[in-house]
Amino acid sequence: MILKEPIRNIIFDFGGVILDIDPSQTMNHLKKLGIKDVEIFNTPKFQQEVMNKFERGILTPEVFRDKVRAFIGTNICDQDIDEAWNALLLDIPIERIRVLELAKKNYTIMLLSNSNEIHYEVYVRDLQLRFGYREFDQLFHKAYFSFDLHLSKPNPEIFEFVLNQHKMIPEQTLFIDDTPEHIESARKLGLRTYHLLKPERVRDLFKDGILREDLKID
Repeated sequence: MILKEPIRNIIFDFGGVILDIDPSQTMNHLKKLGIKDVEIFNTPKFQQEVMNKFERGILTPEVFRDKVRAFIGTNICDQDIDEAWNALLLDIPIERIRVLELAKKNYTIMLLSNSNEIHYEVYVRDLQLRFGYREFDQLFHKAYFSFDLHLSKPNPEIFEFVLNQHKMIPEQTLFIDDTPEHIESARKLGLRTYHLLKPERVRDLFKDGILREDLKID
């Protein structure tokens, strides 16, 4: 029997793991603005030409908003676009903050999020006002956002970057995410993985800041 390395590091996804999200809220908001063909935002063309580039910081918020207007053929204002885009962001339950605070005492914890600048401003404001953390680097040992790195999951290079920055051994590092493609990419690099599926929550993975011994980690 081959004994597995002890887990010393945990990399957390953000949306869907730490932060509750509901993309349908953005679609509902856009409909209220009079946009009928909201499904255009789910097309491969929009995802590849706009969303993916925005999440990698290739597009600025200004260019992103212009491209949204071009896709829908309607001249809606910046504020309406931002409010619609942020509508999918729900809440970080305080219990998850407490779980992270406890886990940080026992592991090196990282945040690795595919995100964009419009969402980031809301995240940080919420973190400051509700929990008193000035930035995510205070809650985690380090927080990484795709728009800042110009890399995004599932590109293996984003995992390699984080591992190399902190000299982390893949076999000692657990990656928690709710997206199968991201999990598979991390696994191929030798990281341990846990695919978080609803209704399970992050708090269910820990007991007093320690990963549960009966947790089925790949």
